[in-house]
Amino acid sequence: MPLVRIDLAEGTTAAYREAVADTVYRALVDVAHAPVDDRFVVVSEHKRENLMMDPHYIVDRTPAALIIQITLNTGRDTQTKKDLYRAIADGLHDRVGMRTEDVFINLVEVPKENWSFGAGEAQYA
Repeated sequence: MPLVRIDLAEGTTAAYREAVADTVYRALVDVAHAPVDDRFVVVSEHKRENLMMDPHYIVDRTPAALIIQITLNTGRDTQTKKDLYRAIADGLHDRVGMRTEDVFINLVEVPKENWSFGAGEAQYA
């Protein structure tokens, strides 16, 4: 854990995608105390017409907005989650110049027994 899925508009470079993934991973380790080397990230590019985000719901978004969904173990308190959101948004702003308003984050919490890292075993159960 965690499993990170990043959905963004097509046309970015490999270096940009790596920087985004790395920023999210560093925040998970530093703020949410995810284990070091526990890096499982899927980055998907989409045609703009297939990445549908309301441009004005709660914040104003640009076409550069992305979605980050993180599946992780249950148990983190609200303040840790808020700190994680801030670390990711600020980190992406600092590293790739992304507007913090363009960073949409969703956490999906699951029990530890919902993971298998291979070999057909539930390593955390």
